[in-house]
Amino acid sequence: MIDIQNISFRYAGQKGLVFSHFNLQLTENRIYGLLGKNGTGKSTLLYLIAGLLRPQMGEVSIDGMLATERRPEMLENLFIVPEEFELPAMKLEEYVKMNEPFYPRFSREVLERCMKEFELPTDIDLQSLSMGQKKKAFMSFALATQTPLLLMDEPTNGLDIPAKSQFRKVVAENMSDDRTLIISTHQVHDVEQLLDHIVMIDSDKLLLNESVSSLMEKYTFSLRMPSEMDETVIYAEPSLQGNMVMSHRQEGDP
Repeated sequence: MIDIQNISFRYAGQKGLVFSHFNLQLTENRIYGLLGKNGTGKSTLLYLIAGLLRPQMGEVSIDGMLATERRPEMLENLFIVPEEFELPAMKLEEYVKMNEPFYPRFSREVLERCMKEFELPTDIDLQSLSMGQKKKAFMSFALATQTPLLLMDEPTNGLDIPAKSQFRKVVAENMSDDRTLIISTHQVHDVEQLLDHIVMIDSDKLLLNESVSSLMEKYTFSLRMPSEMDETVIYAEPSLQGNMVMSHRQEGDP
């Protein structure tokens, strides 16, 4: 259980608050989509959950442990893949030997399977990889840790279309039922097939916190032409074919 209680947070040197008296509870064994426009606090929220940032007020706890304390028993059960990162100048094998002791459930079998599905050899030099390849290797390591809580910040940024498809396949095949994954993204089309719960934020406002199954009962998602837009439309996003629309479900909708 992730329990975020009444937090307020601002970055040093900034006047405005990113969060003000913000509350959120997330339960286990789900794949969450943390959605919102750029700059609404998605990445900040992940770093607060991981204890890498400290709120000025309120607290974040994971299974009853304060995130800011970053206790070993919490850290061995959590892994975060930031949007931007650097990997050391070493072979993947060396990196694994150095880091796998921190994660008691680490599986080399899962690592090798993920790398194979990403079409990467396991005897790679991390510094010789392109950014997209580094993301694939790091996400493979993240899945191999088998931590109960896995956080990913904009994981599909920098991946081409085939690699995004690979990402969805690798995550779907290597997530167990006893893990919680939170994916922060503003490119929901890249990950929508993975999600079973949606959290949508806009700075200090929690706009939505609901399961995908519940949302499908209330709303429809369709392609509409400009002439078909009406008062049932909640949200619309332009595309080459027309408008991708979220609207209130009406009687008779499929």
